[in-house]
Amino acid sequence: MLRSLYAKLALVLLGLFFLIGVSFIIISVYATEQYQQEVNQKLNRELAGLIVAEQIILQDNQVNQEALKEIFHMLMVINPSIEIYLLDREGSILAFSAEPGRVKRKRVDLVPVKQMISGQVPLPLLGDDPRDANGKKVFTAAPIKPEDRLEGYLYVILGGETYDTIIQKIQGSYILQLSIRVIAISLIVALIAGLIIFAFLTRRLKRLAAVMEKYESGMPLQEHHLPLSGHESMHDEIDRLGLTFWQMTERINSQMDKLEKSDAMRRELVANVSHDLRTPLATMQGYIETLLLKDESLSSEERRNYLKIAVSHCERLSKLISDLFELAKLEADDMVVHAEPFSLSELVQDIVQKFALTARERKINIVTNIGKEIPFAYADIAMIERVMENLLDNALRYTPEEGSISIVLTDHDQEKITVQVSDTGCGIPEHALPRIFDRFYQTDRSRKGKSSHSGLGLAVTKKILELHGTSIEVTSVQNSGTTFTFHLPVYK
Repeated sequence: MLRSLYAKLALVLLGLFFLIGVSFIIISVYATEQYQQEVNQKLNRELAGLIVAEQIILQDNQVNQEALKEIFHMLMVINPSIEIYLLDREGSILAFSAEPGRVKRKRVDLVPVKQMISGQVPLPLLGDDPRDANGKKVFTAAPIKPEDRLEGYLYVILGGETYDTIIQKIQGSYILQLSIRVIAISLIVALIAGLIIFAFLTRRLKRLAAVMEKYESGMPLQEHHLPLSGHESMHDEIDRLGLTFWQMTERINSQMDKLEKSDAMRRELVANVSHDLRTPLATMQGYIETLLLKDESLSSEERRNYLKIAVSHCERLSKLISDLFELAKLEADDMVVHAEPFSLSELVQDIVQKFALTARERKINIVTNIGKEIPFAYADIAMIERVMENLLDNALRYTPEEGSISIVLTDHDQEKITVQVSDTGCGIPEHALPRIFDRFYQTDRSRKGKSSHSGLGLAVTKKILELHGTSIEVTSVQNSGTTFTFHLPVYK
């Protein structure tokens, strides 16, 4: 029953209103009592003085019993709740109007009596109640001074029959009963209004919880399913919670899509790796087995040719494993960039010389365009060498005979060196451009390339440049060529 937020809020509201109601009743009773005592004391403040002025009831420590009896009788007829006590100079009770067995005190504290006589204290002022050993009640008092000599005090209790418990006070007061009824009705109305408001406020929260439960069960979520209040400027915490949930589900869905794509790529990667590993291994195994079986019948030229083919496949296998290992280290952030100043122009010339023989065999012209006074670059020379080798090897693979490859170095703003590697190959389809840096991704031109490859070179290139805080860009026109561009910081 109390599992819902609305039920908990309703229970808390009910408890709060109950505490407020009890507090209001206690405060009302106390305030009413204080007010009644104050009014009673103010109205009867002069009563004791008038009685003393009318009769001589104490003189030379002798009590005028006749006068006292007359006063008792008169006041009992007028107001039975008034009690009169005759005190001596020390406060001891000499005579009283109450029944003898009900008086519990023998003397009365004179401090509040003297304060009342002085008239310098705020009302209500409480004094000792002779009928209660620990009680206090409102009173009035006057000194007895026949012939200007203090003989004692007339002590008048004004509320002898006042009620001592809250229940008695409520039962005996119509005003209190009316006040309590008004408070109770007001609290009930406020409680009902509060429950209705809580139901209205928690309605969207219930809908949001229902949407979350449906999403958890697999229902696709749309933004219009969320219980939003409307205008963006009116968004409250529930709206922000709903929008946050929507953004979270969008992120989860996006991550799930990425995971599915990653899983598909992983399966494709395993298939590609298996194929790329199996092909050279099978070829090597075939040629080596041929050598073992036909060793005596093969000429030295045929034997050498078989060994050269086996070695080339071994080199290819070694390169594939090396690329896989390097990419794994790059993606695990295990490689550290050891930046140092070096001449990028000289590095490019060295790499071009390394590929010159392969380019001549394929009748491809490699052109370098290096600007004058290219400053030193600041990077990891070994990693940048690997980047240039990968890009040049990639360009050679897809450039046809009589084609050309150009390497351009420019320094425009003295802040970075721009490197461009262009070829006149078959180009890359536009839809494939965003994915060419994915590992093992192969486009149609990859399948038509001059030699089989794993598709790891560009992935390694991108990771190396990311470690240097830069990126690589590619532009391509089909049947015209492809250009790769990246930037390196200038050494200052």
